[in-house]
Amino acid sequence: MAGQGQYEELARQLSGIAAVKRELARTLPTDCPAGSAAVLTLLDRHGDMRIGRLGELLAVDMSVTSRHVAHAAERGWIERSPDPADKRSRILRLTPVGRARLDELSRRATDLLAERLGDWSDEEVGQLARLMSRLRTSFGDCRSTHRTAPPVPEATTRTPANT
Repeated sequence: MAGQGQYEELARQLSGIAAVKRELARTLPTDCPAGSAAVLTLLDRHGDMRIGRLGELLAVDMSVTSRHVAHAAERGWIERSPDPADKRSRILRLTPVGRARLDELSRRATDLLAERLGDWSDEEVGQLARLMSRLRTSFGDCRSTHRTAPPVPEATTRTPANT
């Protein structure tokens, strides 16, 4: 087991991750704020779902979730259809246009990471990815899955540059 000093250093290093997340958020197009990017990513990772489930995954208030969903739906990135099990509810689904937008977001994030980590070896990048995946698993992150997707920015009502 690691010592107290190692955990303290890890906590300091993890606090610096916010700067990395902000830089990744700056790669988002102006018409796709962080909350909308998170909606697309989660629908891709978890499949069709009700807005309540999406709100749980985003870990934000339902009013914030509704704004993010409305933004994505207005742009044709997602569709809302009646839930066959409960006609009062809607099922959210990623559209082909939304999938294309998500592919663009993934490319932008990948390009930035390749630029910033260009002097890292393949082994170092792989090791970081494995350790981050293990860290997320240790914390029970419900957003982690098998598909490679852009990082999920924190869903807020702020602009991507301020997240």
